[in-house]
Amino acid sequence: MLRLSVIIPTYNRAVFLSEAIQSVLDQDYFQTGAVHIDWELLVIDDGSTDHTREIVKSFKNRIQYHFQENKGVSAARNLGLRLSQGEFVAFLDSDDLWRQNKISLQMRYLTAHPEAMMCCTEEIWIRNGVRVNPKQKHRKYSGWVFEKFLPLCLLSLSSALFRRRLFDEIGVFDEELPACEDYDLGIRLSHKYPVHFLPEPLIVKRGGHQDQLSQKYWGMDRFRIAALEKALGMELSNSQEKLVKQEMAKKCRILINGFKKRNKKEEAAVFRQL
Repeated sequence: MLRLSVIIPTYNRAVFLSEAIQSVLDQDYFQTGAVHIDWELLVIDDGSTDHTREIVKSFKNRIQYHFQENKGVSAARNLGLRLSQGEFVAFLDSDDLWRQNKISLQMRYLTAHPEAMMCCTEEIWIRNGVRVNPKQKHRKYSGWVFEKFLPLCLLSLSSALFRRRLFDEIGVFDEELPACEDYDLGIRLSHKYPVHFLPEPLIVKRGGHQDQLSQKYWGMDRFRIAALEKALGMELSNSQEKLVKQEMAKKCRILINGFKKRNKKEEAAVFRQL
């Protein structure tokens, strides 16, 4: 088995993809002779109609390119998981960037902490080309943080490094969710294992563009509620079940108000009943 697999899912992001790939190839972890043949990079093209293929082929390195019909980012990541061979797995969204020492620091941490199933890092946020500071609600945590993962997604996949066997235990990405699949995975992860957080900002998250899922879908809480409903099927303590139901109720109220403002009474009734 290879030591590390890097998976980049992408869809019509040729304008960003080249820099994302280069940020992987520039990792100092890959420059040492001991590991120079012990990793792989898979680009999973989720049905792009731009020149994504040409971008990938312009790199004369060890990049594996795989094309699938457009099925969504979860299906693309799951295909990458099936095709990859690494003991450790890292994902990079095609509009994000890694800093040069990202993988080396994480591999050092997971090697020193064999009980840790994953670790993630602090982030630098760029919105429309301008650096912004995350709000307090986006603060990252270490430890058993199930309750912290319920209000919103605190699992940044581009910042995470996973042991492959984690996905055998908690499952892969939910392809039924068009968005908030990372939120769903974070709930399942934090229920079973502690989160290990490195405070160094080792990735750059670039946002504000119109093709982001948060821009594409109104009412993202619809998908978070679906993830919370799934969570009720897990073996929760009484206090955890109460927290999940409270968060569901809160998100339902937000959606009800939003649907009422849009005069969508039937949709509001569905979440009122829930």
